[in-house]
Amino acid sequence: MRRWTPLAAVCLGSFMFIVDTTIVAVALPSVARGLHTSLSGLQWVANVYTLVLAVLMLPAGSLADRFGHRAAYTAGLAVFAAASAGCALAPDAATLIAARAVQGIGGAALAVTAFSLLGAVYRGPALGTAMGVWGAVSGLGGAAGPMLGGALTAWLGWRAIFLVNLPVTLLTLALTVKAVPRGERAARPAPLDPAGMVLFAACAAALTTALTRAGTDGWGSLPVLVGLAVALAALAAFIAHELRRRHPMLDLRLFRDPAFSAVMICVLASSAAFACLIYTSVWLQSAVGLGPVRAGVALMPMALTTFAVSTVSGRRVPPRTAVSGGLLLSGLGCALQAHLDAGSGASSITLGLIVTGAGVGLVIPAMGAAVLTAAPPDRRGTAAGAMTTFRQLGQTLGVAALGVLFQNARHDTAAGLDHVYLAAAITSLTAAALAATTLKRPRSAPSKTAEDPKAEIAG
Repeated sequence: MRRWTPLAAVCLGSFMFIVDTTIVAVALPSVARGLHTSLSGLQWVANVYTLVLAVLMLPAGSLADRFGHRAAYTAGLAVFAAASAGCALAPDAATLIAARAVQGIGGAALAVTAFSLLGAVYRGPALGTAMGVWGAVSGLGGAAGPMLGGALTAWLGWRAIFLVNLPVTLLTLALTVKAVPRGERAARPAPLDPAGMVLFAACAAALTTALTRAGTDGWGSLPVLVGLAVALAALAAFIAHELRRRHPMLDLRLFRDPAFSAVMICVLASSAAFACLIYTSVWLQSAVGLGPVRAGVALMPMALTTFAVSTVSGRRVPPRTAVSGGLLLSGLGCALQAHLDAGSGASSITLGLIVTGAGVGLVIPAMGAAVLTAAPPDRRGTAAGAMTTFRQLGQTLGVAALGVLFQNARHDTAAGLDHVYLAAAITSLTAAALAATTLKRPRSAPSKTAEDPKAEIAG
């Protein structure tokens, strides 16, 4: 039993920070009533967490190399716990959004250290077993968030979705200190790139803000136009800065390979299914009239199917087939849900959720192998870091962009959700075609690529 205590510590931390990317989905209507905020405010409660994760993934990896991965993991747990308490005690939406941003700081530290901690403890077949369990738990985390959020919100109130992190964090911290070795620091850790981090954050934040405001103010409004201009300027400055650096935060030269660029687009597109959950939850509670628990139960088919498929697909399906097939199923599942009207109930989306869950379950275990296959062998660490960044950025931008479509329907939430599903379906199906025609076959077995300490997150 003691042999698997480190695995339990890593899985608990990973599950917790991944769950928090989607656990707010079902709780948002209750948060809105409790804090008297708008839909755009609710989008930021969901978005700011994944935005900070996206911005800090690569810098957090450099800090973990510099100070040690167990030290970074325990520091991440402490920050995550403190921020969760701040979320639970937030008196208004602004405080909640700020605390969620700090949660993202802790979450980034948890994300970038998980794989290296497992690699420091396990070898050979035991490492394969540990990675399989960790991957399945990570996949379940993102899909099960709405159910957990619904149950906690209904029984204890929305603040409980954050308070529950405190005992879990304390348990994880105790297991980590007791069972996870300190490990070694990198002899020559990659230098930090504060200017690159600021430029990337400015681009992502400005674009997310512009998309969020476009749903209420319109594309021609001054705040939206200014946000888009700032995002474009920051992106241009970021690209110029990174191309000049000897050790860039994000090595843009990797994108010269069409296969690598294609797989990054697929990473972005794979987040569409999770971005839809926010608006599905709003529809279930505001239009269908379900409470938080029943809304969470209505979304469970996706979570259960994701867990089942990701558990059995792992190494049995080649990465290119899994990514293209998974995106195809995700797109078809979203399309199956896009037939709602005023008389539709929760059962109207069940089949679509199952098909979408099967697609997500195929994509999650295979995406890392697909990214590492597309990258040169000596750049796989950088490539895996880019994957984690793009996944979180995809979810952030997905929630913001789909929110524009949802709000354009005004008071007809069913029509708005139809637009959301159709956009997600088109995105996933397009990415599926791109994956089928562009991704490379693996140079070696996926298990050979799993030795890089930056290939860290499956959710």
